[in-house]
Amino acid sequence: MIKNITAFQNVFFIGVAGVGMSAIAQYLKGIGKDVSGSDRYFQPGLYNKTREQLENEGITCYDQDGSGISDRTQLVVVSTAIEDTVPEVQKARQLGIPIMKRSELLALIAESKKTIAVAGTSGKSTTSAMLYQILLDAGLEPSIISGAGLTSIIKQGKIGNAAVGKGEWLIIEADESDGSVVQYHPETGLLLNIDKDHQEIDELIELFTIFKNNTKGLFIVNQSNTLAKSLSADGDNDFGFEDENAGYSATNFRQDGFTLHFEVKNQRFAMNSIGRHSVENATAAVAVAHQMGVSLETCAQSLEKYEGIYRRHQILGQKNGIWVIDDYAHNPAKCAASIRACQPLAAKVVAWFQPHGYGPTRFLRKDFVEEISEALRPQDEIWMSEIFYAGGTAVKDISAGDLVEDIQKTGKNAYFVEDRNDFMETVRPRLNADTVLLLMGARDPGLEDFCKNLFENL
Repeated sequence: MIKNITAFQNVFFIGVAGVGMSAIAQYLKGIGKDVSGSDRYFQPGLYNKTREQLENEGITCYDQDGSGISDRTQLVVVSTAIEDTVPEVQKARQLGIPIMKRSELLALIAESKKTIAVAGTSGKSTTSAMLYQILLDAGLEPSIISGAGLTSIIKQGKIGNAAVGKGEWLIIEADESDGSVVQYHPETGLLLNIDKDHQEIDELIELFTIFKNNTKGLFIVNQSNTLAKSLSADGDNDFGFEDENAGYSATNFRQDGFTLHFEVKNQRFAMNSIGRHSVENATAAVAVAHQMGVSLETCAQSLEKYEGIYRRHQILGQKNGIWVIDDYAHNPAKCAASIRACQPLAAKVVAWFQPHGYGPTRFLRKDFVEEISEALRPQDEIWMSEIFYAGGTAVKDISAGDLVEDIQKTGKNAYFVEDRNDFMETVRPRLNADTVLLLMGARDPGLEDFCKNLFENL
C-alpha cells in the first residue's frame, strides 16, 4: 500500500492526456519522478499536441496497448473514466502493480506540501491561477496543479496546468464532481460557491462540510453566495462582492470593455477580464494571499498582469464589429454568468452552447432553462447544438433541442441547430456589428478547433 509520494519512483498514467492527469504527471516529473503514460487519443502515426508537450517535459508516452507497463512500474494511476478492460489495467493486475485513482494520488501530493485547496462548483481554475500569479509575484515560488492551462505558462510551449516551484506552498483544486474534495486536508481551504451541478444541493453541502472540517488552518468562504456563507467559520477571513459582512469585500465595481475595476480594503484593482464572477474570484485570491502576508499593493500589481487561463472567456478576436469569445462554461450558473459578463461589451450577445453528457443534461434541464432565460436580454439569443456524447452506456432520452423548446416558452430567443458544423452558416444572417458571439462548452476535445475555425470563417 502506497501511503506517501516517497514510496514510488516509477509511475505510469493511463489517460495521461486528460487535463487532470497531465497536470499531476508533469508535477511528479518536476520533482524528479520517472513518469510515463498512455492515452486512447494517442494513435500510431497521428500527431497529438498533448503527447508532444508531455514528451518535451521528459514524460514517455505510449499508445494505449499495454506496452508502457513493465516490472519496473511501481504505481499505475487511473482516472474515473478508465475501465477495467483497458490493456494497461489488465497488465498492471497481472504484474501485481498497485493501481491508484488520480484524486488519491493528488491527496498524497497535497500531504507533502503546505497546501491551499480551492473548492466550489464554479471558478476553481481561475481563482487558483490568480492566486498562483500573486504568490509568484510575491516571491513565494509556489507550485500549482490546476484544472486548466495558465496562459502565462502556455506561452512557454507547455500544457500550462502545472508548475513546480521551490517554495513550500502548493495550490490545488478540490473537486466535488467525483467526491474527492473530502480527501484533502489543506492548510488553507477556500470555498467559492455552492450551486447545483453534479449533485443535489444537500449532497454538495455534505461534501463541502467535510472539506471544511478537514481544513487544518484558515477556512475562507464567499459571503455573497448564500449556501457557501452557511459554512463560514469567520467572516473577517471571508470575501464577497459588495458584502459588508465579508472581511474582504469587492466594492466600486465597474466593467469598462475588457477591463474590470474594483476596490478591496481601499486598494484599487484593475484587471483584464470580464464579469462580476471574475471579480469574486480575484477577491478570493486576494483574501488568501493577504492573510499569508502578501500586501494588497502586491496583489493589485500582480492581478494587473494576470493573463487568464485556457478557454475561460478566451478572446479569439474581432471581425466586422463582432467579438468572438470561447468559454468553458458548462453548468447553469456558469453559462448565465458568462452571458452576463459579455453584455457590457456589445448591444447584442449571441451565445452558442453544446451541453455534454445525457445524464448531466437531464439532471440540470430545469436549471439550465431558468438560469439562461433569466440572463438573456430581449435582444440576446441562445443557440444550442446536440449534446456531446463521449461514449459509454448513456440513455439518450434527452436532446439539447428540448432545452431550447423550454427556453422559447419563457419568451426568450432560443434556437436549435443539431449539427454544430451547420451553426455558422445558420447564424450568420443574425450577426451584426456591435455583437458578441459567445461559444460555450466543455469536455469535448474538439471544441478548441471548432471555435478557432468558426472565427476564421466568420
